[in-house]
Amino acid sequence: MKLLVTGGAGFIGSNFIHYWLKNNSNDEIINLDKLTYAGNLDNLKDIENNSNYSFVQGDICDRDLVKTLMKDIDVVVHLAAETHVDRSIENSEDFIRTNVEGTRVLLDEAKYAGVSRFHHVSTDEVFGALSFDDEPFNESTPYDPRSPYSASKAASDHLVRAYFHTHNLPITISNCSNNYGPYQYPEKLIPLFLTNLIEGKNIPVYGQGNNIRDWIHVDDHSRALEAIIKKGRIGETYLLGGNSEISNMEITKKILKIMNKDDSMIEYVKDRAGHDLRYGINYSKAKSELNFEPQISLDKGLKDTANWYIENTDWWQKLKK
Repeated sequence: MKLLVTGGAGFIGSNFIHYWLKNNSNDEIINLDKLTYAGNLDNLKDIENNSNYSFVQGDICDRDLVKTLMKDIDVVVHLAAETHVDRSIENSEDFIRTNVEGTRVLLDEAKYAGVSRFHHVSTDEVFGALSFDDEPFNESTPYDPRSPYSASKAASDHLVRAYFHTHNLPITISNCSNNYGPYQYPEKLIPLFLTNLIEGKNIPVYGQGNNIRDWIHVDDHSRALEAIIKKGRIGETYLLGGNSEISNMEITKKILKIMNKDDSMIEYVKDRAGHDLRYGINYSKAKSELNFEPQISLDKGLKDTANWYIENTDWWQKLKK
Protein backbone atom coordinates (compact mmCIF):
# COMPACT_ATOMS: atom_id res chain seq x y z
CA MET A 1 0.00 0.00 0.00
CA LYS A 2 0.91 3.64 -0.35
CA LEU A 3 0.12 5.75 2.71
CA LEU A 4 -0.07 9.50 3.20
CA VAL A 5 0.61 10.26 6.87
CA THR A 6 -0.11 13.81 7.98
CA GLY A 7 1.78 15.15 10.98
CA GLY A 8 4.31 12.37 10.69
CA ALA A 9 7.14 14.40 12.24
CA GLY A 10 5.22 14.80 15.49
CA PHE A 11 5.22 12.51 18.50
CA ILE A 12 2.50 9.98 17.58
CA GLY A 13 3.09 10.37 13.84
CA SER A 14 6.82 9.59 13.93
CA ASN A 15 6.27 6.60 16.20
CA PHE A 16 3.51 5.36 13.88
CA ILE A 17 5.77 5.67 10.81
CA HIS A 18 8.54 3.73 12.56
CA TYR A 19 6.05 1.05 13.58
CA TRP A 20 4.43 0.77 10.17
CA LEU A 21 7.64 0.50 8.16
CA LYS A 22 9.01 -2.06 10.61
CA ASN A 23 5.91 -4.24 10.32
CA ASN A 24 4.92 -3.49 6.71
CA SER A 25 8.28 -3.17 5.00
CA ASN A 26 6.89 -3.31 1.45
CA ASP A 27 4.58 -0.35 1.92
CA GLU A 28 5.43 3.23 0.97
CA ILE A 29 4.86 6.23 3.23
CA ILE A 30 4.72 9.92 2.34
CA ASN A 31 5.00 12.08 5.43
CA LEU A 32 3.39 15.52 5.13
CA ASP A 33 4.26 17.82 8.02
CA LYS A 34 4.36 21.59 8.38
CA LEU A 35 7.17 21.37 10.95
CA THR A 36 5.62 23.67 13.51
CA TYR A 37 7.23 23.75 16.95
CA ALA A 38 6.11 20.16 17.70
CA GLY A 39 7.29 18.68 14.39
CA ASN A 40 10.85 17.41 14.48
CA LEU A 41 12.72 15.60 11.72
CA ASP A 42 15.20 14.33 14.31
CA ASN A 43 12.41 11.88 15.21
CA LEU A 44 12.89 10.20 11.83
CA LYS A 45 16.64 10.43 11.25
CA ASP A 46 17.13 6.69 11.23
CA ILE A 47 14.72 6.18 8.29
CA GLU A 48 15.37 9.32 6.23
CA ASN A 49 17.26 7.21 3.66
CA ASN A 50 14.66 4.44 3.53
CA SER A 51 13.58 4.12 -0.11
CA ASN A 52 9.97 3.51 0.99
CA TYR A 53 9.81 6.74 2.98
CA SER A 54 9.67 10.34 1.79
CA PHE A 55 9.09 13.62 3.59
CA VAL A 56 7.28 16.69 2.29
CA GLN A 57 7.21 19.89 4.31
CA GLY A 58 3.87 21.56 3.85
CA ASP A 59 0.54 22.64 5.28
CA ILE A 60 -2.54 20.40 5.19
CA CYS A 61 -4.51 23.59 4.43
CA ASP A 62 -2.56 23.98 1.15
CA ARG A 63 -5.08 22.49 -1.24
CA ASP A 64 -2.82 22.39 -4.30
CA LEU A 65 -0.10 20.54 -2.40
CA VAL A 66 -2.54 18.10 -0.84
CA LYS A 67 -4.11 17.41 -4.23
CA THR A 68 -0.69 16.61 -5.72
CA LEU A 69 0.29 14.30 -2.85
CA MET A 70 -3.04 12.49 -2.79
CA LYS A 71 -2.50 10.95 -6.24
CA ASP A 72 -2.17 7.15 -6.10
CA ILE A 73 -2.59 7.11 -2.31
CA ASP A 74 -4.35 4.06 -0.89
CA VAL A 75 -4.64 5.10 2.77
CA VAL A 76 -4.61 8.48 4.47
CA VAL A 77 -3.64 8.45 8.15
CA HIS A 78 -4.56 11.88 9.44
CA LEU A 79 -2.55 12.74 12.55
CA ALA A 80 -1.69 16.39 11.92
CA ALA A 81 -3.22 18.55 14.63
CA GLU A 82 -2.60 21.28 17.12
CA THR A 83 -2.97 19.40 20.41
CA HIS A 84 -1.84 21.37 23.45
CA VAL A 85 -4.79 22.41 25.62
CA ASP A 86 -3.00 25.29 27.35
CA ARG A 87 -1.98 26.79 24.00
CA SER A 88 -5.57 26.54 22.75
CA ILE A 89 -6.77 28.45 25.82
CA GLU A 90 -4.28 31.23 25.11
CA ASN A 91 -5.13 31.42 21.38
CA SER A 92 -7.47 29.10 19.50
CA GLU A 93 -6.86 30.43 15.97
CA ASP A 94 -4.27 27.85 14.88
CA PHE A 95 -6.38 25.05 16.35
CA ILE A 96 -9.44 25.97 14.30
CA ARG A 97 -7.40 26.43 11.13
CA THR A 98 -5.38 23.22 11.33
CA ASN A 99 -7.80 20.87 13.03
CA VAL A 100 -10.96 21.93 11.19
CA GLU A 101 -10.02 23.60 7.91
CA GLY A 102 -7.03 21.31 7.37
CA THR A 103 -9.21 18.25 7.87
CA ARG A 104 -11.75 19.60 5.38
CA VAL A 105 -9.05 20.07 2.73
CA LEU A 106 -7.78 16.53 3.24
CA LEU A 107 -11.29 15.08 3.08
CA ASP A 108 -12.09 16.90 -0.15
CA GLU A 109 -8.91 15.76 -1.88
CA ALA A 110 -9.24 12.21 -0.55
CA LYS A 111 -12.75 12.14 -1.99
CA TYR A 112 -11.58 13.34 -5.41
CA ALA A 113 -8.61 10.94 -5.40
CA GLY A 114 -10.75 7.94 -4.50
CA VAL A 115 -8.65 6.66 -1.61
CA SER A 116 -9.55 3.28 -0.18
CA ARG A 117 -9.36 4.44 3.46
CA PHE A 118 -9.23 7.74 5.32
CA HIS A 119 -8.36 7.15 8.95
CA HIS A 120 -8.80 10.09 11.29
CA VAL A 121 -6.95 10.08 14.61
CA SER A 122 -8.80 11.93 17.35
CA THR A 123 -8.91 12.23 21.13
CA ASP A 124 -11.06 11.15 24.06
CA GLU A 125 -11.27 14.82 25.07
CA VAL A 126 -14.14 15.37 22.60
CA PHE A 127 -16.41 13.58 25.09
CA GLY A 128 -15.85 16.11 27.87
CA ALA A 129 -15.24 15.04 31.44
CA LEU A 130 -16.30 12.17 33.68
CA SER A 131 -16.98 12.20 37.40
CA PHE A 132 -15.18 9.68 39.58
CA ASP A 133 -18.21 7.34 39.46
CA ASP A 134 -19.18 7.61 35.77
CA GLU A 135 -18.79 4.73 33.37
CA PRO A 136 -15.86 5.20 30.96
CA PHE A 137 -16.37 6.75 27.53
CA ASN A 138 -17.58 4.46 24.75
CA GLU A 139 -18.41 4.94 21.08
CA SER A 140 -21.96 6.08 21.97
CA THR A 141 -20.91 8.75 24.49
CA PRO A 142 -22.31 12.17 23.46
CA TYR A 143 -19.80 14.81 22.49
CA ASP A 144 -19.22 17.53 25.10
CA PRO A 145 -15.87 19.26 24.40
CA ARG A 146 -14.75 21.69 27.06
CA SER A 147 -11.63 23.39 25.65
CA PRO A 148 -10.93 25.11 22.32
CA TYR A 149 -8.61 22.19 21.49
CA SER A 150 -11.20 19.49 22.11
CA ALA A 151 -13.89 21.55 20.38
CA SER A 152 -11.74 21.77 17.25
CA LYS A 153 -11.15 18.00 17.32
CA ALA A 154 -14.86 17.37 17.83
CA ALA A 155 -15.60 19.51 14.77
CA SER A 156 -13.11 17.53 12.71
CA ASP A 157 -14.67 14.23 13.84
CA HIS A 158 -18.09 15.46 12.70
CA LEU A 159 -16.67 16.53 9.34
CA VAL A 160 -15.12 13.11 8.78
CA ARG A 161 -18.43 11.36 9.52
CA ALA A 162 -20.29 13.83 7.28
CA TYR A 163 -18.05 12.92 4.34
CA PHE A 164 -18.82 9.25 4.95
CA HIS A 165 -22.57 9.78 4.97
CA THR A 166 -22.70 12.44 2.25
CA HIS A 167 -19.94 11.36 -0.12
CA ASN A 168 -19.44 7.68 0.80
CA LEU A 169 -15.82 8.39 1.65
CA PRO A 170 -14.43 5.20 3.28
CA ILE A 171 -13.47 6.53 6.70
CA THR A 172 -12.64 5.23 10.15
CA ILE A 173 -12.08 7.25 13.31
CA SER A 174 -10.21 6.49 16.51
CA ASN A 175 -10.49 8.40 19.77
CA CYS A 176 -7.52 7.65 21.97
CA SER A 177 -6.56 8.37 25.56
CA ASN A 178 -3.37 10.13 26.69
CA ASN A 179 -0.28 8.87 24.85
CA TYR A 180 3.27 8.72 26.19
CA GLY A 181 6.61 7.36 25.02
CA PRO A 182 9.74 8.46 23.13
CA TYR A 183 9.88 11.61 20.99
CA GLN A 184 7.08 13.37 22.90
CA TYR A 185 7.49 17.13 22.93
CA PRO A 186 8.54 18.19 26.45
CA GLU A 187 5.53 20.43 27.12
CA LYS A 188 3.37 17.38 27.88
CA LEU A 189 3.11 16.02 31.42
CA ILE A 190 5.33 12.93 31.36
CA PRO A 191 8.26 14.29 29.29
CA LEU A 192 8.05 17.65 31.08
CA PHE A 193 8.31 15.97 34.47
CA LEU A 194 11.09 13.62 33.36
CA THR A 195 13.21 16.31 31.73
CA ASN A 196 12.69 18.75 34.61
CA LEU A 197 13.88 16.11 37.08
CA ILE A 198 16.91 15.31 34.92
CA GLU A 199 17.71 19.05 35.01
CA GLY A 200 17.15 19.20 38.78
CA LYS A 201 14.06 21.38 38.42
CA ASN A 202 10.72 21.10 40.20
CA ILE A 203 7.72 19.55 38.47
CA PRO A 204 4.48 21.59 38.20
CA VAL A 205 1.29 19.82 39.32
CA TYR A 206 -2.07 21.46 38.56
CA GLY A 207 -4.27 21.97 41.64
CA GLN A 208 -3.87 19.00 43.97
CA GLY A 209 -3.23 16.48 41.18
CA ASN A 210 -6.65 14.82 41.54
CA ASN A 211 -7.48 14.80 37.83
CA ILE A 212 -7.54 11.30 36.34
CA ARG A 213 -6.34 10.21 32.90
CA ASP A 214 -6.03 6.92 31.07
CA TRP A 215 -2.53 6.41 29.64
CA ILE A 216 -1.53 4.35 26.61
CA HIS A 217 1.99 3.78 25.32
CA VAL A 218 2.42 5.17 21.82
CA ASP A 219 3.51 1.73 20.51
CA ASP A 220 0.19 0.25 21.66
CA HIS A 221 -1.57 3.11 19.91
CA SER A 222 0.34 2.39 16.69
CA ARG A 223 -0.58 -1.26 16.97
CA ALA A 224 -4.24 -0.33 17.31
CA LEU A 225 -4.10 2.03 14.33
CA GLU A 226 -2.69 -0.76 12.18
CA ALA A 227 -5.54 -3.04 13.26
CA ILE A 228 -8.16 -0.41 12.41
CA ILE A 229 -6.64 0.33 9.00
CA LYS A 230 -6.43 -3.35 8.10
CA LYS A 231 -9.52 -4.77 9.80
CA GLY A 232 -11.73 -1.89 10.97
CA ARG A 233 -15.20 -1.54 9.50
CA ILE A 234 -15.76 1.40 7.16
CA GLY A 235 -17.70 4.23 8.79
CA GLU A 236 -16.96 3.04 12.32
CA THR A 237 -15.34 4.68 15.32
CA TYR A 238 -13.06 2.84 17.75
CA LEU A 239 -12.07 4.04 21.20
CA LEU A 240 -8.53 3.15 22.24
CA GLY A 241 -7.23 3.07 25.79
CA GLY A 242 -4.35 1.75 27.80
CA ASN A 243 -6.30 0.22 30.70
CA SER A 244 -4.34 2.57 32.98
CA GLU A 245 -6.58 5.13 34.66
CA ILE A 246 -4.54 7.00 37.23
CA SER A 247 -4.59 10.42 38.92
CA ASN A 248 -2.03 13.04 38.04
CA MET A 249 -0.68 12.79 41.58
CA GLU A 250 -0.28 9.01 41.31
CA ILE A 251 1.62 9.26 38.04
CA THR A 252 3.73 12.06 39.54
CA LYS A 253 4.69 9.74 42.41
CA LYS A 254 5.56 6.96 39.96
CA ILE A 255 7.82 9.29 37.98
CA LEU A 256 9.51 10.57 41.14
CA LYS A 257 10.20 7.00 42.25
CA ILE A 258 11.65 6.01 38.87
CA MET A 259 13.92 9.07 38.95
CA ASN A 260 14.93 8.51 42.60
CA LYS A 261 13.44 11.85 43.70
CA ASP A 262 11.06 12.73 46.52
CA ASP A 263 7.95 14.88 46.98
CA SER A 264 10.05 17.99 47.63
CA MET A 265 10.37 18.30 43.82
CA ILE A 266 6.62 18.89 43.44
CA GLU A 267 5.49 22.46 42.81
CA TYR A 268 1.73 22.96 43.01
CA VAL A 269 0.46 25.50 40.48
CA LYS A 270 -2.88 27.16 39.76
CA ASP A 271 -5.29 24.73 38.14
CA ARG A 272 -5.89 24.92 34.39
CA ALA A 273 -9.06 26.76 33.30
CA GLY A 274 -11.86 24.26 32.63
CA HIS A 275 -9.63 21.36 33.67
CA ASP A 276 -11.53 18.12 32.93
CA LEU A 277 -11.73 15.92 36.02
CA ARG A 278 -11.44 12.46 34.51
CA TYR A 279 -11.12 10.59 31.23
CA GLY A 280 -11.72 6.86 31.02
CA ILE A 281 -11.92 4.56 28.01
CA ASN A 282 -14.01 1.48 27.35
CA TYR A 283 -12.14 -0.13 24.43
CA SER A 284 -14.24 -3.31 24.34
CA LYS A 285 -15.32 -2.68 20.72
CA ALA A 286 -11.70 -2.54 19.55
CA LYS A 287 -10.99 -5.63 21.62
CA SER A 288 -13.87 -7.68 20.22
CA GLU A 289 -13.62 -6.55 16.58
CA LEU A 290 -9.89 -5.99 16.18
CA ASN A 291 -8.41 -8.16 18.93
CA PHE A 292 -6.77 -5.03 20.34
CA GLU A 293 -5.38 -5.15 23.85
CA PRO A 294 -2.65 -2.86 25.22
CA GLN A 295 0.53 -4.86 25.72
CA ILE A 296 2.76 -2.38 27.58
CA SER A 297 1.98 -1.86 31.26
CA LEU A 298 2.16 1.67 32.63
CA ASP A 299 5.00 0.79 35.01
CA LYS A 300 7.14 -0.74 32.27
CA GLY A 301 6.25 1.97 29.79
CA LEU A 302 7.17 4.74 32.21
CA LYS A 303 10.53 3.12 33.02
CA ASP A 304 11.33 2.66 29.33
CA THR A 305 10.27 6.23 28.58
CA ALA A 306 12.37 7.62 31.44
CA ASN A 307 15.40 5.72 30.15
CA TRP A 308 14.82 7.11 26.66
CA TYR A 309 14.81 10.71 27.90
CA ILE A 310 17.87 10.05 30.06
CA GLU A 311 19.72 8.60 27.06
CA ASN A 312 18.58 11.25 24.55
CA THR A 313 19.27 14.56 26.29
CA ASP A 314 20.50 16.11 23.02
CA TRP A 315 17.07 15.53 21.50
CA TRP A 316 15.04 17.36 24.14
CA GLN A 317 17.46 19.96 25.53
CA LYS A 318 17.44 22.04 22.37
CA LEU A 319 13.64 21.90 22.31
CA LYS A 320 13.37 23.20 25.86
CA LYS A 321 15.79 26.02 25.11
